[in-house]
Amino acid sequence: MNQDGPKRPVQLPLAVAATVAGTYLGAADYLGLPHPELPAAIAVLIFGAAIIGAAFLLSWAAEAAQVDISAGLAIALLAIVAVLPEYAVDLVFTYQAGQVFAEQGHCVTGGGNPCSLALANMTGANRILVGFGWPLVVLVASIAAARARSQNPRPGRVEFKPAVSVELAFLGVATVYSLTLPLRSSLTLIDAVVFVAIFALYAWRLAQAPTDKPELIGVAQWVGGKPKKSRRSYVIGMFATAGVIILASAEHFAESLVGTGEQLGVDKFLLVQWVAPLASESPELIVACLYAARLKASQSLATLLSSKVNQWTLLVGTIPIVFALSAGTFSGLPLDGHQRLELLLTAAQSLFAVSILLDHVLTGAAAGVLFGLFGIQFAASIVLPPEANQWVTIVLSGVYIVLALLRLTLRYRHTGRTFKDGIATPFEKLGKV
Repeated sequence: MNQDGPKRPVQLPLAVAATVAGTYLGAADYLGLPHPELPAAIAVLIFGAAIIGAAFLLSWAAEAAQVDISAGLAIALLAIVAVLPEYAVDLVFTYQAGQVFAEQGHCVTGGGNPCSLALANMTGANRILVGFGWPLVVLVASIAAARARSQNPRPGRVEFKPAVSVELAFLGVATVYSLTLPLRSSLTLIDAVVFVAIFALYAWRLAQAPTDKPELIGVAQWVGGKPKKSRRSYVIGMFATAGVIILASAEHFAESLVGTGEQLGVDKFLLVQWVAPLASESPELIVACLYAARLKASQSLATLLSSKVNQWTLLVGTIPIVFALSAGTFSGLPLDGHQRLELLLTAAQSLFAVSILLDHVLTGAAAGVLFGLFGIQFAASIVLPPEANQWVTIVLSGVYIVLALLRLTLRYRHTGRTFKDGIATPFEKLGKV
């Protein structure tokens, strides 16, 4: 498949070009270099484009790295890479929340305060990934399968291999623990230890997976097909370049986002919860859709599921650590009533998501339910007053939990089997199921 002197894919220079303006403006601000002061709305577009471009670089680098490392380690790395923009934006607000706490001795609650914004990006990203990303994969895969009209899986459903039990098992464990968070007054370092430990065990489990030759496309294929020394140089260079871009752009993107909200009279919490994740989630959603369009819906959904595990373990676990370092205290990140409800809804959606994948298939009907429930809450958060939206959040959380418990009860054999396969069954046996 590799040809002599393959042409460099045009996507690579385009992605780099998208990052130039934001990287310069961000670095210039930090270094005191001359730079124009842009309106907040324009700055959002420029810094957002930089983060998206960097995320593409990271995704391509992580895929190409699979040529040199085991598939299991590559999956764990890709999961970290896929949510790096979420880390950048979310941890900026968490660090600012710690500074507010250090100065005032407490966190002032309210939609525009960093203490309230600290979890907004994380909860929004999680719900977008499941409520929008998963149904999108089913839709794209269905269209591709219908057009192919071949022996590929039936349109309207995505089936995947038993090895996905690993993601489901660890996501299930993290979700069950996360259901206790709405009962707390703070997100503590103990929670950080638990979530980071779950992710570490997940990564260790994936590291046991046998190596397999990756199926690369586009830029990743071009980089992965190079000689070893050149390939590794490209991969390391893309990782380093993307890291610098995100470092220069993330805080400015977050600040511009809040500034735009102030100018438009839009609630800051909603901007950080919905707009920022759309920018940070778009690269992995695009990659997932490309896989689905190539009739590889199983790999597509597995990628999004792996990112979900990462967001619901390592990202959540990192937040109280950053807060403690910024605030100079062992006190946890304070949770107000709004944040507790957001955590409840996100955890409830996660539980339902796990329950519908126990038989290793995502049907069009299940995807429709996910999208419908997500759409109701998304619309309610925008058009309803806060008090009414709180009731919608509580009701939808109850609906998610009831539906999940019904499915877990009716499929209790699948539940036990999935947990056993995900935690202990050798990968060699999983491949034969």
